[in-house]
Amino acid sequence: MSGTACSNNACAVPGMRPNGYYHQESKRDKCSCFQMPLHYPRFKKSDYETMPAWKLECLLKEYGLPIVGDVDQNRKFAMGAFLWPSEKE
Repeated sequence: MSGTACSNNACAVPGMRPNGYYHQESKRDKCSCFQMPLHYPRFKKSDYETMPAWKLECLLKEYGLPIVGDVDQNRKFAMGAFLWPSEKE
């Protein structure tokens, strides 16, 4: 479940009201902006430590997070972003 990023900052959406509420008039008026996936990743620290690079990149992309540096940096970033403090130890 992922979306695509908007090419501009405003993301003009037909039906968007000034107060920020969205009124969808038809299916073709949908915004193609990024939408947060419904579920928080349920991986353990050991899962991140053994996760293949391609899967790690897909996970970061799905949540709109940057993929910068090598696989070890991305692995540490994902663990920092998705693991609770008690799970990091």
